[in-house]
Amino acid sequence: MVVEVGYAQAWDPESRTAWRPLSVGEARERDAAGLPYVVVYRTAGREAPLEVRLVSWRDHHVGLWVYDDQGRRTNDLDMRLLDDPARLFHRYAVAWRYPGPDTAEFDPQCPRIVLDLFPDGRGLRKEEPRGYSTVAGLTEEQRWMDRPAFGEWPLLSATVHGLTEPPVFEAAEVPAGEAGEAPAGCWRAPRPARPGPIGELFRPGVRVTDGYHPEQTVVEPRRVGTLRVPSGLLAVAGPDNVDDEPAITVPVPPGEYVLDEARVEYAYHCEWRDARVETTSPTAVRLLLGETPAASWEMALGPDDDLRIFIENQIAGFTTDGAAGCFADAGSFRSLLSLFERGLIHGEPDLDGYEDLDDGSMFMHRTWDTATGGELMVFATTGDGTYPVWLGRSAAGELVSVVVLVEGMPEILPERDGDRAGA
Repeated sequence: MVVEVGYAQAWDPESRTAWRPLSVGEARERDAAGLPYVVVYRTAGREAPLEVRLVSWRDHHVGLWVYDDQGRRTNDLDMRLLDDPARLFHRYAVAWRYPGPDTAEFDPQCPRIVLDLFPDGRGLRKEEPRGYSTVAGLTEEQRWMDRPAFGEWPLLSATVHGLTEPPVFEAAEVPAGEAGEAPAGCWRAPRPARPGPIGELFRPGVRVTDGYHPEQTVVEPRRVGTLRVPSGLLAVAGPDNVDDEPAITVPVPPGEYVLDEARVEYAYHCEWRDARVETTSPTAVRLLLGETPAASWEMALGPDDDLRIFIENQIAGFTTDGAAGCFADAGSFRSLLSLFERGLIHGEPDLDGYEDLDDGSMFMHRTWDTATGGELMVFATTGDGTYPVWLGRSAAGELVSVVVLVEGMPEILPERDGDRAGA
């Protein structure tokens, strides 16, 4: 079989077309520079491509989409370039098995197999939509592949398409003319979870929605107390932390810092009272290191987190099984957690170093180590799971705040004309 090989700067999955085609030489230059480009494999008499490969060495990523005769993507393979420049790691894969030719692409009820693999040997094999998971059970050889040189890649989907003989590759013609603006939905390398405009949650007057209540208004942040961090290392973790070390640590100047929470007010119809009710709810908790507003936000990483293997919207953070998190002095972390367990779980009476908080805020418990001066403050979240920790930095790059969203990022609503005029 003759397979035509074409190169382009990008691929539009909506129209299944390449954007800004490249010559082989231009693609080779982008490959050497680490810039993203795509490789499209087609065969005569078939409208949809056999496969499309996205290469972006600057993102440590090679992606592959395989197409069927109906133009549906049947396989998604995510490979990563890690420490060994000669090998690629099979990080993530999805294989859809469409029941029939009329089944829509990515139909939620379509059977599919998901492989979620990690370089340390861990991995899961999930059957969706059943929700059944098992250990992946792949060998080291199945997790890795040799990295082909530019222009020497095989047709990775040959088996899927039933090819028994190696195809003959021919270079596609490069059409002349301007390509125009890139389509908004062009395929790109996966990105970790992004913060959103977190600072807006602490700016009174901003209108938001949580998806349940159509409009909420940010009110003045509520100051709850302070936290002493004499060791110069802030810990953020679940108070049910079972590891020796906290999930997230952040270097800060030794000192005492303000703790506050972002809040929104809104009204809703209460069926129980059969009346309109006005209330206030928290959206985030914050440790404030300075008065300078945060100009940018980044996700804090734990010691084992490697952004090179993060898939789309993956998060890092602390995990809780008790719907709670905590800010603490990392230098006294174990002793502070021990006081929390003795006071809350074991109920020791008159325990020096433990205090229940009942001020209506998200902060529920406080402990302190009299020997070091370090403190711990426990706050509630809206459920179990993993919560990212967001670091706010000033325009000069200085760390000015550490924030945990207690239930995701609300959507920011457009400002009204009157709001803009008064700003």
